[in-house]
Amino acid sequence: MTPFSVRAISERIGAIVDSLDEVWIEGELSEINVRPGSPTIFMRLRDTSADMSISVRCFKNVFDSIAPLEQNARVVIRSKPTWWTKNGSLSFNISEIRQVGVGELMARLEALKNLLAAEGLFDLGRKKPLPFLPNVVGLICGRNSDAGKDVVENAKRRWPSVQFEIREVAVANAAAVSEVSAALLELEADPNVDVIIITRGGGSFEDLLPFSDESLLRLVASCQTPIISAIGHEKDSPLLDLVSDWRASTPTDAGKRVVPDMEEELSRISNLQDRANRFIQNRIDFEISRIKGFMERQIMREPQTIISSRLEIIKGFVARSHRAMSGALAIAGEEISGLRTQVRTLSPQATLDRGYSVVQKSDGSVVRTASELKSGDKLRLRLAHGEVNAITE
Repeated sequence: MTPFSVRAISERIGAIVDSLDEVWIEGELSEINVRPGSPTIFMRLRDTSADMSISVRCFKNVFDSIAPLEQNARVVIRSKPTWWTKNGSLSFNISEIRQVGVGELMARLEALKNLLAAEGLFDLGRKKPLPFLPNVVGLICGRNSDAGKDVVENAKRRWPSVQFEIREVAVANAAAVSEVSAALLELEADPNVDVIIITRGGGSFEDLLPFSDESLLRLVASCQTPIISAIGHEKDSPLLDLVSDWRASTPTDAGKRVVPDMEEELSRISNLQDRANRFIQNRIDFEISRIKGFMERQIMREPQTIISSRLEIIKGFVARSHRAMSGALAIAGEEISGLRTQVRTLSPQATLDRGYSVVQKSDGSVVRTASELKSGDKLRLRLAHGEVNAITE
């Protein structure tokens, strides 16, 4: 295997780059280097949603054609990539540069807003409720910013023991999106953080553009931890306000919303305690009144009354049962006597008592006609009193 030399590989890369056509590139000017007496202006064009940039340069007359251009301006350039073989660096020579106007940016934001709304990222049903008293509050704010201080001071004024996990990041330049996103991912991964506040003070329309970046908005929508947006003032409305779970009109409002007011809660507890005491005391008084009412009844003054009254009732029941039983027995006796008389009347014995007899064969069958007998048959004659044997002739 024969390796390439550094010069050879650099020349091959240069040949590939030189074959590329001009392209349009959009980004933010993170650096503008104007050298006195030089016809060339060197700049860096930074991606607004990622922490990366490229080196660009243009002639002074191209730059002056849209001057004044300031750092952090959003521009679109037409450029051809150039590879510097000697030092192995890539640069872009600008042939035309245009500044992105506010109207165009607002149109893009409106289109993004409609897209996210159609995907349901603004729906109230997907917004998560804020915890009543968070264990730890995550705070993403600018470095040494008044907005972050307002959140902390107002929260501690309401609940002095509240704990914060603070991430200070860039919130006003091209690095804002990447740094805020990284801080958000870090706080989202912390199991102790129950709610996250993203805040910064007011600013121009361009200053607040990072908080309408699509990648940041989709990241916020994917978080499981509730997010509070506290960007700028009441009139400011970045798309983060619509995606977040709760919108605070100001950083101060976010500090007041994230924790309850200790004095209000103590007052509420005291009121509930008073209501409970009054309820219990009223219930006790009511039961005492009922007991007094029971004690004043005659039955409580003369307890034997209930026994004597019940005794009279029982005696009455006993007498009624005796009478009922005696009547039932008498009726049953009369019925038995009648049945006895009927039985005696129908009994064969009564017939025998009148002088009749029953003639039976030796097998016990009763003889009803003379034709059933023949001479010499043994018979048994059953009389009213006793029996006799006979033989037929």
